[in-house]
Amino acid sequence: MVTLLLPCDGSPSALLAVQHAIDAFHRGDVRWVHLLNVQPPFSAHVARHVDHEVCAEFHRERADEALAGARQLLDAAGVPYGVHIEVGDRTRSIAEAARRLRCDRVLIGTARKSALVRAVENSLTNQLLECCPVPVEVIGGAPAGMIERVGIPAGVGAGMALLWASGS
Repeated sequence: MVTLLLPCDGSPSALLAVQHAIDAFHRGDVRWVHLLNVQPPFSAHVARHVDHEVCAEFHRERADEALAGARQLLDAAGVPYGVHIEVGDRTRSIAEAARRLRCDRVLIGTARKSALVRAVENSLTNQLLECCPVPVEVIGGAPAGMIERVGIPAGVGAGMALLWASGS
């Protein structure tokens, strides 16, 4: 039986990973789940002008919102879990939590995208596979739309077009 680190942002893909963890618990494969939400830090300018406690409360509220669906599912299924909230870089926070909490594996849900899109987006999944100290199990969500599967995301495409135009 293993201990899972389950990063969750409340997205449908993340909730699919929660359901996968519940199924693994009921099969007897999992004994404990560490549910983790990582909040992005405020910019240095904002942090300098806003009270630390106000920032911390904001991060807690956002994390609670993101974890609400996962907590409901885990509670209803009787899965034992702990809740953790981190502020910082998602990849580093997840990898560090896996090490610190002595997890046997990280379970992450992701949308299905092409390898090109994942490379261009610098995806969290790819980053975790590169740096995580424990195995990362990836649960694929619903297929992405046709443009996302074969193309470059609109924002990246627009940025590339601007770079190309400015170089001419």
